[in-house]
Amino acid sequence: MSDTVRSPAGQEEARYRALQAVDPRAPGALETFTTGLHDESWRVRHAAAEGLRRVPDAPGVTARLISVLGERGETGARNAAAEALAGLGPVAIAPLVQLLEHEDPDQRKLAADILGQLGRPEVEDVLLRALSDEDLNVRVAAAEALGHMGGDAAARALEELLDAPTPLLRLAALEGLASLKRAPPLARVMALVEDSGLQRSALRLLGLYSPGEATERICRALASPVRSVREAALVALGTQASGLGPYERGELDAVARSVLAGIPGVTAHVAQALDGDDVQVRAGALVAAGALGEASLAVAVAEVAREDRLLREVLFTLGQLGAEGRRLLLGSMGTLSLPARTVAAEALVLLVDSTSVPELCALLEWAEDDLRAVVVRALGRTQSPEAVAPLVALLADLSLSSMAARALEQLTVTHPQTALNALEAAVEQRTTPAAVAALGRLGGARVLPVLRRIARDADASWRAAAVEAAARADGEAGLELARGALADESPRVRIAAVRSLGQQGGKEAAAFLGLALKDEDRGVRVAAVEAVGAAGAKERSPDLESLVRHADSGLAMLAVRALTNLGTVGAGVLWDALSHHDAEVVKAALAALASAEASADGASLAVSLLGHPRWDVRAAAARVLGGLGRPECLPALQHAMTLEQDAVAQVALAEAVVRLSGR
Repeated sequence: MSDTVRSPAGQEEARYRALQAVDPRAPGALETFTTGLHDESWRVRHAAAEGLRRVPDAPGVTARLISVLGERGETGARNAAAEALAGLGPVAIAPLVQLLEHEDPDQRKLAADILGQLGRPEVEDVLLRALSDEDLNVRVAAAEALGHMGGDAAARALEELLDAPTPLLRLAALEGLASLKRAPPLARVMALVEDSGLQRSALRLLGLYSPGEATERICRALASPVRSVREAALVALGTQASGLGPYERGELDAVARSVLAGIPGVTAHVAQALDGDDVQVRAGALVAAGALGEASLAVAVAEVAREDRLLREVLFTLGQLGAEGRRLLLGSMGTLSLPARTVAAEALVLLVDSTSVPELCALLEWAEDDLRAVVVRALGRTQSPEAVAPLVALLADLSLSSMAARALEQLTVTHPQTALNALEAAVEQRTTPAAVAALGRLGGARVLPVLRRIARDADASWRAAAVEAAARADGEAGLELARGALADESPRVRIAAVRSLGQQGGKEAAAFLGLALKDEDRGVRVAAVEAVGAAGAKERSPDLESLVRHADSGLAMLAVRALTNLGTVGAGVLWDALSHHDAEVVKAALAALASAEASADGASLAVSLLGHPRWDVRAAAARVLGGLGRPECLPALQHAMTLEQDAVAQVALAEAVVRLSGR
């Protein structure tokens, strides 16, 4: 035997694995698991409790566990037995109710504890009676159990216990009412919150009241030198803030601000709580931080974003920390954790103003691509003319160009002349062809002379940008430049012309697209197929139909998709596409079939593909048939299921059969 197996840890592992391997239905399983309840290892005891829950003889298991509860001196076994009984559910109720009549108060207490864990409303009356038990521990256990019941009678009984002479009963009543979210008259809780032994529980209950007097008392507790009291107050503050509308939240923040402002060292306490492990405490600390409006907490607030559940409150709180908080956040971006940086970046988009441009530009110098994208969005929201120049410069960055153009559009609303002047300067200085596209989109007809001049530029990339930009600036001029550009020597310019025609649409554009479909360059033909679909040029459908049979799979697939967009896919075209040698073209045709109205011809086309060599085509055909809603296809699908070997296709066939059979 190895030293590992001889070691205590090895022996414990062996016992644990042995219990896990026991079949709960086997003879002797009950005895084996019961013995395991007495093991010295909590892992083994837990495994035994889990095993007992699976033994089929529930009454026998319950009786055995009840007997283990009576074994004084076996604390571990009794706790494991209680865990197992709580896991048995309703079958354990009757024996536990009977145990409440036991002569031993310790047994009665255990029964009340377990009934509370079960949380079944049908035992509420029994536990209410147990509140009159002669033993204090039993009464306390019953009160704690009622806190899990949720009934009106339980809440009333717990409220009455707030006046009990015994502190333990009052404490159990406070905890139970907090768990049930039942708020008694405020005055009764305000009296109890002054009792040091009850203060934490009373504070928790104060979180259930509307903003006002309760908020003031909660916030005063943040002056306590006892950390656990401060944390209870923060939990209450977070509870009170949850679910409030804007007006009530404003009221809560105003009350909290007036109290917290007079507490020395409260900022340090809030910062400590923001860095803690308890989610409820951190939620309350966010509320306190926002009410304080203390900019120095910005980084600590952002770091709470590591807890997904608090993201919304983090964003809200950051918005309360003002311009100084924003500046601190911007200056600390490089040191934040990834979750904090992500939420801080999103917050910055909402928090920036006209003074933020220098800090945002500094952030652009070192930030990663995802953060730079957020900075670009933020620049657009600053509404500052100072943001125009950096955004125009970013048009030359391929990864950010389109986003920078959208941000410039935002600035054009408030500073149109500044934006257009900057773009025109960028074009004159030949910064990037992307500036031409932005100029056409934002400048309208007034920039047409510039675009016409650039359309004759020696550089094809600039000519292409001018042709596409003209379509956005003025439809008639765009059509004129596109028509001329179709004869350009550069395929890039001709592609730009085709895209321009697709955006404009109309009969004249459709006529020119017919020429582009026959262009010698494949890229131009591909762009033309897409443009026909985008322009809704149905008169070009015959040209697209001829391409469906094309040996170039890419062109054929795009032609099928364009015909689908036009709504002109006929049975003959679908048959050609479904017969194509490339499976991607076949799947595009199936997608077209699925989007068309169900017909006998369409269904028969899909049925014909259930025997296709490719599994993905067979699966796609099955999905289409399931969606067409034609029951006459059911026999074909059932037959295909008997032949299908691929697992994914089998699932698709089964789902189609279920749909068509109405099961």
